[in-house]
Amino acid sequence: MVWVKRGENGVVVSVSLEPDGQHPDPADPADVGVQGFVQALTGSDTLAGSDLRLVRVIEDLIDLLIERDVIRFTDLPDAAQEKLMQRRSMRASKSSLDLISGGDELI
Repeated sequence: MVWVKRGENGVVVSVSLEPDGQHPDPADPADVGVQGFVQALTGSDTLAGSDLRLVRVIEDLIDLLIERDVIRFTDLPDAAQEKLMQRRSMRASKSSLDLISGGDELI
């Protein structure tokens, strides 16, 4: 639950995690008005989408450099190795789930 302040036209103009004199109205964080406020404030749709695509490009670049023996996986910092392994595992899991859920199209 978040608490919001609305402008004269009912649009969310401020959000707080706790109720106070300036944020009297309770709202669900998934509320369209709250989400619109956050997106307008952060530009999150465009930026987040761009970030996700860039992350995938970087992952592919790292894989290519490793494949061509320019770098070794173990040359990367431990934290980077862990994150890359987690993402590879998540992609592999998602891929196997897609094969299972798409069974009718394969027949």
